[in-house]
Amino acid sequence: MEDSQNMAQESHEITLREQIELYTRNWVWFVLFAIMALLASFIYLRYATPIYKSTATILIKDEKNSSLSELAAFQDLGLTGSMNQSGFENELLILKSKTITERVAKELNLDIRYYSEGNISTTERYKNVPFRITILSPPDSLKYSSPPFYVSTISDKKFELWDDEIMEKTEYNFGKRIALPIGNIMITPNLDILKREGTEHLTPIRVEISSISAIGGYYRQGIGVEQMGDLSSVIQLSLTSPIPQKAEDILNELIRQYNQDAMDDRNMVAENTAEFIKGRLEIITKELDSVETGKVDFKQENRLTDIAVEGEMFLNNASEYYKRLVDVEMQLELVRTMTDYVRKGTESDLLPTNLGVEAEGVASAIASYNQLVLQRNRILASSTERNPAVVDLNTQIASLKGTILGSLFNAKTSLEIAKSDLRSQENNIGSKIMSIPSKEKTFRSITRQQNVKEALYLYLLQKREENAISLAVTTPKAKVVDYAYTMRAPVFPRNNIVILIALIIGLLIPFGFIYLKNLIDNKIRHRGYIERRANTIPVVGEIPQLLRTDSEIIEKNDRSILAESFRILRTNLEYLYVNNSEENENRGRTIFVTSTIKGEGKTLVAYNLALTLAYSGARVVIVGGDVRNPKLHRYTPGIPYKNGVVEFLVNENEPSVFDYIVPSEENPNLSLLFSGTIPPNPAELWMRSGTKKMFAELKQNFDYVIVDTAPCMLVTDTFLIQKYADVTLYVVRAGFTEKRLLEFPLESVKTKKLDRMAFVLNDVSEANYGYGNKYSYIYGAKEPTLWERFKKSF
Repeated sequence: MEDSQNMAQESHEITLREQIELYTRNWVWFVLFAIMALLASFIYLRYATPIYKSTATILIKDEKNSSLSELAAFQDLGLTGSMNQSGFENELLILKSKTITERVAKELNLDIRYYSEGNISTTERYKNVPFRITILSPPDSLKYSSPPFYVSTISDKKFELWDDEIMEKTEYNFGKRIALPIGNIMITPNLDILKREGTEHLTPIRVEISSISAIGGYYRQGIGVEQMGDLSSVIQLSLTSPIPQKAEDILNELIRQYNQDAMDDRNMVAENTAEFIKGRLEIITKELDSVETGKVDFKQENRLTDIAVEGEMFLNNASEYYKRLVDVEMQLELVRTMTDYVRKGTESDLLPTNLGVEAEGVASAIASYNQLVLQRNRILASSTERNPAVVDLNTQIASLKGTILGSLFNAKTSLEIAKSDLRSQENNIGSKIMSIPSKEKTFRSITRQQNVKEALYLYLLQKREENAISLAVTTPKAKVVDYAYTMRAPVFPRNNIVILIALIIGLLIPFGFIYLKNLIDNKIRHRGYIERRANTIPVVGEIPQLLRTDSEIIEKNDRSILAESFRILRTNLEYLYVNNSEENENRGRTIFVTSTIKGEGKTLVAYNLALTLAYSGARVVIVGGDVRNPKLHRYTPGIPYKNGVVEFLVNENEPSVFDYIVPSEENPNLSLLFSGTIPPNPAELWMRSGTKKMFAELKQNFDYVIVDTAPCMLVTDTFLIQKYADVTLYVVRAGFTEKRLLEFPLESVKTKKLDRMAFVLNDVSEANYGYGNKYSYIYGAKEPTLWERFKKSF
């Protein structure tokens, strides 16, 4: 059991080694394809357009101290110390919004692109263009891109224009209106470029015009917006482009447009507040003027110059109630005014803030209301009323508006109760000062109204100035930490990665080809496969593959690899006779040479083996045992074809087989016995008694009897005479014999149809010869150089 496991492990190791050698023997293809892949990568890197990555970093400011901030509604809750996550994510989406990206595209004229066409690649040009195009009347039908057209500068005053459909060039003057299918355009020269480069060296420029929405969508997908940390409000913007300057300009302009959009929103709130204060000041001014005029008229009518000091003590006690009553009436007036403004305002109107309404929750609710209105107006700029987000915002605005009205109503009720209470206290004191003239009482009432109106007027003036200051000093929402800059190394293509991938592909191509070729290969290629399948049946010889210029017949003193292989076969045959009896040793040895099917080279092996034995001094006769398809005469062109085996077996009364044997011209020790005329019944012919007589005479008079027999799988001839063989050499042709055919001789040995059999592998390629081509050179010969081996590998 242990021996079996060791044999299985050894077989596995041999298979693994052979698999490795299968690739190492083809090292030249790996080198060749690796070199080709590297050359292809260098060419690709030479003409590939490098893509660079530009980045910019900004800080989204919280602005918690600003009363116009969107988070002002949360001041009383202490939540304005840092921006909440949902608000920050909203800013990320705003940065890539359709409105802002289209503004960037329009501001930088990104809808017009210029290209220089080369023989291999096309390069986009950004600012180094000898002219500029202005679209005077872009067509409404331009949704994506217009057909390209070409402009060639002739001088600083003239140029030529044409397109792919109409190749005829038309000459124009710079600054002239040109009507094209895409609309009217005007082309102006860039004199700095023209002076620097000269018109005679300028190549035609291809121009492509796209719609603002299409180019905005293109860059909206390309711009990356990333939060630098989970708890950070720092954002990194990125954009890849073959033109670093263009990417940097886009990112910087994107930041500027984002800040401008935020400032426009906040200025809109301030402007609406200013309009509200202005209207109220006009009303309060008229009311204050009316009160003051009534006070003057009252004094003139009643001839009053000073206020009587009567009741001074009571008035001093009532002064505190008086002040409180003034404050309550002022707050009540503000609540009424604010309630009236909220009821009459539409869903798109912003509410004034910071008017001093002291009712709890009103200021925060108004700030939240303004934030929702701004968000709704921003979405409506690129959407419709049916947008689910707009519908949801309308619902929230209506709900919040009701909340504001409810808070104002509650505040009004509270103020009226307070006023009633103060009035009651004032009446109590008034009852104590009944002695004060009614004129003094009326005068004091007029004065009180004057003070209320004056206090409200001064308050509104103060808020108007604060709002004006806030409008004047509006700061950007995003602080630029790093303006756009570009990495020096391109992000694509990466030279090291491209070269590495090319090298891997260059190695994988031959590897995959060899693997697939080996996977679908059903032919026997080397002796290792036979040895693993045959187990105890030896492989006694390997015959190398011959070139077209090589001779198929060995010669005397031949030092070719073919001659050496047959000498090795001759030596290995001696080991097959170790168990022969002394009786057999005194007689000639019969060697059958057969194969599975025709074409495997058994006749070549038989004839060259006979020559090798004859050159060693042994007397050898080669017998044409394949009487159905004789091939022996191919190797003896100088000897006329004669009668042979068939005639001897047919004429049973022939005295001796030597009447049909002819000497060979190659060697005096070699004799030939041709197969003779092709008989109609070969199998029955071999079953005659003359067969035994023929082999007995041949073994008695020759040292070796080499029999070229018929293929075993096709006919039964070899099996009929196999009992006369001392050794059967079974020829398998490398690259020709299918692997499944090896089962036939193995099964024949197992069923005793063939005995004392050994394999001879014919037509072995140099790569598979001798367990690997590094052992395939002839002993004593000069080992080939690396370059010679490299050339020979092809």
